Amino acid sequence: MNNSQITQIGPLTGMVALVTGGARRVGAEILRTLHYAGAQVVIHHHRSGTAALALQNELNSVRSDSATSIAADLLQTPALPNLIGYVKEVFGRLDILVNNASTFSPTPMDDITEAHWDDLMGSNLKAPLFLAQAAAPMLRESQGLILNIVDIHGLRPLRHYPVYSTAKAGLIMLTRSLARELAPQIRVNAIAPGPVMWPENGVADTALQNKIIEQTLLKRSGSAMDIARSALFFAADAPFITGQILPVDGGRSANW
Repeated sequence: MNNSQITQIGPLTGMVALVTGGARRVGAEILRTLHYAGAQVVIHHHRSGTAALALQNELNSVRSDSATSIAADLLQTPALPNLIGYVKEVFGRLDILVNNASTFSPTPMDDITEAHWDDLMGSNLKAPLFLAQAAAPMLRESQGLILNIVDIHGLRPLRHYPVYSTAKAGLIMLTRSLARELAPQIRVNAIAPGPVMWPENGVADTALQNKIIEQTLLKRSGSAMDIARSALFFAADAPFITGQILPVDGGRSANW
């Protein structure tokens, strides 16, 4: 299935989705997919203003006044309610919050600094918690969904990335905890990608990439659309699923 096969009058018509880190890569594909399924969308970005505006214009050319964008530093916790306030001001409701924004960087044990900890824990764990807190009142009204993008390395650590792996492990537990705290009005689930779009500042070694792919059962890497399809499933077709972590990893987590 690709975007052309998702009807514009689709299962998410009338709903509003906010995707953090939505201007590029996986976040942008999630936004396109939710939008083509009928949702109005808010594109959050930090520094990718040009890409966010281009995506906003692309989506509005398909369906006018259906997409907007906003810049925010998710590490500035006191400002997070303003991000949710913007969604309410523009669209009047919120049905889907996708915590996709993330930083990814190696932290070999001898080199870890407090700045590494604050950045990786802040973007991958702290921001999703406080954004969920700010969004909860509107999501209760809409019987909505929080969807966290975690990582299979939150289940099994990635060597040389102890802080990142720990942050994603925390986000997995936060997903399950929030599912309990916010039930029955709000569903909370997570997607755990495997080798899907190599990080721009991460695994650059071709031999290592090939080794990772070989360890999957499907012997190939995934695509951003694989994650976007899963997001659409949780948003449109999973009303009785909450507190769950879905690995989208070509079988890697079954082959450790």
